[in-house]
Amino acid sequence: MKQTEPVTGDLSAEFRIDQEPFYLPVGNEAELFGAAWQARLPVMLKGPTGCGKTRFVQYMAWKLGRPLITIACHEDLFASDLIGRFLLKDDQTVWSDGPLTQAMRIGAICYLDEIVEARKDTTVVIHPLTDDRRTLNIDKKPEVLPAHPDFLMVISYNPGYQSVVKDLKPSTRQRFVAIDFDYPGPDKEELIVAREGGIQRAVAARLVDLAGKIRSIQQRGLAEGASTRLLIYAAKLIGCGVDPRQACRSAVCLPLTDDEQMQETLEDLVDDLF
Repeated sequence: MKQTEPVTGDLSAEFRIDQEPFYLPVGNEAELFGAAWQARLPVMLKGPTGCGKTRFVQYMAWKLGRPLITIACHEDLFASDLIGRFLLKDDQTVWSDGPLTQAMRIGAICYLDEIVEARKDTTVVIHPLTDDRRTLNIDKKPEVLPAHPDFLMVISYNPGYQSVVKDLKPSTRQRFVAIDFDYPGPDKEELIVAREGGIQRAVAARLVDLAGKIRSIQQRGLAEGASTRLLIYAAKLIGCGVDPRQACRSAVCLPLTDDEQMQETLEDLVDDLF
């Protein structure tokens, strides 16, 4: 006998963000996102890795008072991982909702992080959720699930990884309102690194200076420049007593490249600043 697993308690409470996440706006991205949520328009966040897209979604979920369900996309992510599946429980076959289905039922913000990493046949399942239908076809039950009025689909996308293999189809891209992200300006990035890393502003300024120099040579062999996230990692190591040069090497230089010559170049930049 097939059943649907009963929902007990307030499921949305499990995914609510109670405390305000630290986020420093760099433009009108909060206003744009709020307007998109009010109009129930799906949102695509475009920008490099580690520039604050995920923290921004957490901040907006808190600001709008909505639950947030985050799904990290990868090449082994199947449609059933999003939608749900039948499971054997106490000698009965019971339906268990996947995270996308849960988000639709409780009116959460559903955030698909790095959407291009997911299988192409998996991303197709979100198409009916990103137009005026706002429905999900659950073929295995079968059921056509309408989205909760407060449900919002959000995806993140790194244009730096564009290729024939890893790129969003136009049929997917053109279903979203896009918000552009980039690394913050130096003053704001210093404040973020100092605040999140727990270090003095002067040390944060040197880390940001390092990132600027690395980003300026990005086209000479680096897939991406030093992200704000990596600067915060270095700052946290420094805050724990690690020598700044070693902290930069471990948190910034080594994660960026395996090329020995490029490593030497990056370490020279570190030595110049520290």
